[in-house]
Amino acid sequence: MKILLTGGTGYIGKRLLPLLLQSGHQVICTVRDKNRFNIPLSFVDNIKVIETDFSDVSSVNAIPSDVDVAYYLIHSMSHEKDYEEIEKDCANNFRNALEKTSVDQVIYLGGIINEEILSKHLASRKAVEEELAKGRYNFTSLRSGIIIGSGSASFEIIRDLVEKLPIMVAPKWLKTKCQPISISDVLKFLTGVLKNPITYNQNFDIGGPKVLSYKQMLLEFAGERKLWRKIFVVPVLTPKLSSYWLYFITSTSFRLARSLVGSMKVNIICRNNDLTKILKIEPLSYLQSLKLAFRKIESNDVISSWKDSFSNGQINSKISDFINVPFHGCFIDKRELSIENKSRTLDRIWQIGGNTGWYYANWLWRLRGILDKIFGGVGLRRGRTNPTEIYTGDTLDFWRVLYANKTEGRLLLFAEMKLPGDAWLEFKVSNNQLIQTATFRPKGLWGRLYWFSVYPFHGIIFSGMIKELNK
Repeated sequence: MKILLTGGTGYIGKRLLPLLLQSGHQVICTVRDKNRFNIPLSFVDNIKVIETDFSDVSSVNAIPSDVDVAYYLIHSMSHEKDYEEIEKDCANNFRNALEKTSVDQVIYLGGIINEEILSKHLASRKAVEEELAKGRYNFTSLRSGIIIGSGSASFEIIRDLVEKLPIMVAPKWLKTKCQPISISDVLKFLTGVLKNPITYNQNFDIGGPKVLSYKQMLLEFAGERKLWRKIFVVPVLTPKLSSYWLYFITSTSFRLARSLVGSMKVNIICRNNDLTKILKIEPLSYLQSLKLAFRKIESNDVISSWKDSFSNGQINSKISDFINVPFHGCFIDKRELSIENKSRTLDRIWQIGGNTGWYYANWLWRLRGILDKIFGGVGLRRGRTNPTEIYTGDTLDFWRVLYANKTEGRLLLFAEMKLPGDAWLEFKVSNNQLIQTATFRPKGLWGRLYWFSVYPFHGIIFSGMIKELNK
């Protein structure tokens, strides 16, 4: 079967792709940038990657006409201020493009929308569903509860709150009810409805077996981790203050925090779980979902993270636009060092960031992360998805991986922190020589003043880091 998979570089898409391939399907992945997509070598013959931006009508012509089924897994809520219009336009363009193909079924994953008053985010999810349902194909919509799994936004936010705050003074939306569901169950539902006529032209709510408040979720998480925690709920935090509270405590971006806070005021409870009976699926409990997520983390088997999507507006087009590091009009800090063991140095480079840190003056890196958060940036808390592997498109704290080739000995990072300019950090290992280059392209006078103000710290950080990489 030929399947069109949108959102192939996102949290759900990255996990759904191998399941479809293992079932013997041919998969066409639509991505905005091929450079962010890593094709599994064992499945290379069954994957076709096409660059498509569904907000651009002209780019959808790349979709082949002989598609059997299509998954729609696109959202934009953490990227644009006017994401509702963008999401609706994307859905409209997708529907029009699919109606020119032989597609039999379109499968959409949205959110539970059973309340009369919805958040901006959930209202947008509903509008997308309505737009897709107008198509001349069989349409199946899955409306999901809060998704719990290694790397999911909900899981990581809960983890940040519980592990960092012994005592929480929290907004009143912690009393809101929801029905969390394991990512493994979401994937079962997504594959279970594939070419299943019983599910055609219907929508289904999918959630776990138990309704919980967000406060209960936090406390049960604490119990699972054997942590003593006390939560006080107060009514005085406005949505904006709640967003800042979530933003500064957790690793989420402010835009995503703002969208999530809006949704957290809405009960997200299933009308029914008919699909569990149809597909004979018994969803995992919340605690079982947590245990499974931690097993994945402990075995370094986190396939995808919510952080895989870009966090701010600095990269609006493609990674490839930034791979060739400029030098005209740039400030450059370049350091070279003869290395004793090439393999060991590469291993240390490939483990940089996250829990490993940056090898030297980590307190300065943490301070820079705090300042970045204060000024609305991503900060250091995004960490990294895998402790030893790095792929193009990954996050490394407040950096984005533009290029990673261990065999070639090159790692190129682009800064996603708040800066009056663009910044790159590159590591190259060649002929037993390590070349470490920091490049900054300033924007205006403020950019130049910024470079000279931080230059003394660069001397400390970068000279120490290159020496540590050689140990």
